[in-house]
Amino acid sequence: MQRYLRIGLVVMTSLVVGYLSGMATQEGIKTWYPTLVKPFFNPPNWVFGPVWTLLYIFMGIAGGLVWNQHDTNPEGVKKGFLFFVIQLGLNAMWSYLFFVLCNPLLALIEIVLLWLLIFETYTQFKKINRWAGKLLIPYLAWVGFATLLNGAIWWLNR
Repeated sequence: MQRYLRIGLVVMTSLVVGYLSGMATQEGIKTWYPTLVKPFFNPPNWVFGPVWTLLYIFMGIAGGLVWNQHDTNPEGVKKGFLFFVIQLGLNAMWSYLFFVLCNPLLALIEIVLLWLLIFETYTQFKKINRWAGKLLIPYLAWVGFATLLNGAIWWLNR
């Protein structure tokens, strides 16, 4: 039972961070974002909510699977969770930089750092639980795409 509670707690924490990030974007999506020139590969706005929700759930499950290994690998779990928490904070900060500060360049610099932290989280997680690592692969791919999109938006609007 404790195994499922841990997973549930990390999933809920990830979803709360995602919700708060989404709330931070609301004003910018309505006012500033529509004024930007966007690349041809920019998805419609409705795509982002479902994709991010699924990614936060995957992140949470991965984090819970790793947390469940604390008794057998406490140092590895601590290290993995440190990267997990940092990347989750950077994830939230990107929304603020891009949509609240309306600064695509600063957001671009930050999202590159975010991708690197996600990759390190993936590396640490897969050492502890291979499924936890695999659950982060879609997140890595999506943030890679988001980095390309962020860069293109910056370039087109500089």
